[in-house]
Amino acid sequence: MPSDARLTRRALLTATGAIIATRAQTGSAVPPEFKHYADAATEIPVWRLTDPAHTSMLPAWHLSAALRRGHALLYSNDRTGQMQVYRMDLKSGESHQLTGGDPVNASAIALLPGDREFAYLAGRSLAVQIVKPTRPREVYRTPDGFEPTDGLTVSHDGAFAVIAEKGAAKWRLRKVLLNRGTTGGEMIVESTEDIRDPMARPGSNDVLYRQNGNELRLAPGGRLLVTTSGPAIWSPDGASILYLNIPTDLAQPNSIRTFDVGTGKDSLVSNTSRFVSFGRNADASVFVGASASKASPAVLLLLRSVRRELTLCEHRASNPALVMPRFTPDSQRVLFQSDKNGHMAIYAVNVERFVEQTDD
Repeated sequence: MPSDARLTRRALLTATGAIIATRAQTGSAVPPEFKHYADAATEIPVWRLTDPAHTSMLPAWHLSAALRRGHALLYSNDRTGQMQVYRMDLKSGESHQLTGGDPVNASAIALLPGDREFAYLAGRSLAVQIVKPTRPREVYRTPDGFEPTDGLTVSHDGAFAVIAEKGAAKWRLRKVLLNRGTTGGEMIVESTEDIRDPMARPGSNDVLYRQNGNELRLAPGGRLLVTTSGPAIWSPDGASILYLNIPTDLAQPNSIRTFDVGTGKDSLVSNTSRFVSFGRNADASVFVGASASKASPAVLLLLRSVRRELTLCEHRASNPALVMPRFTPDSQRVLFQSDKNGHMAIYAVNVERFVEQTDD
């Protein structure tokens, strides 16, 4: 047997053994890593949920991570040597590994309606899995000639997902039905300019996406809505988008604005303390943002009705845009991430004193 064949077989056996070992860890319990402290700036209690000795990540800002009853959280972690999905019990702090095999894309994990299943990207595969350590169901695989990117969104009824893919000379959005077997999907957008950040519109088959860096467009059709470098999210009813306007002139304030898709009206919601990432509560009456201010690198609440901010705690992340704060579905807790103590870790602040509970 030629030496290269022996090496190839040895490498294959080694790789297979690694995959089997990784899958064998699925379902393993991770002891609580909670640490409670009073924030140095505000003295508001903060919970660090994961150990910064390894990397833990929340999904992208527009994807659901906390189960609606507020008792559990989906996140990714590399404690096994590669990113995998975990379910954390927010009462006990114990986590269980849910996935194995190919490394998971940390940004592309989304709970499906009902909190029974979640969709995620791993390698070239889009898979759906019960929120338990079990075998996933592959619903789509990116074909040769393209590579999956971080872009993933799921419709609010859980019927379909949209992923962003990159080829040698073009980008595209692909719609995949989740209640069927593996399919080729349906191309809904294609461009020679970069495409990313797909976000399904509530109550509709439309998809918001970002093209060429700062153009927010609507599929199908590719209609240009807003030009901004900041992140965006849908309003609860899907009638408008809420987005961060980040001026190039640092003397001008960063602001949250709203664009009505039907009328084309663009209006100010509120100026902010240099928000560079943000989220809304269930009825968009309160926002949470991460400030890029070097003097005050904080996570803040913004009350929409009075345009008033309240500082919750410091995030001190090396990149404030990656803090990605968001509310739990009942609006009683804020989750965010920061690498202030080492690797990226997940933090939580209870906000029931400041924000009314919303239907979950």
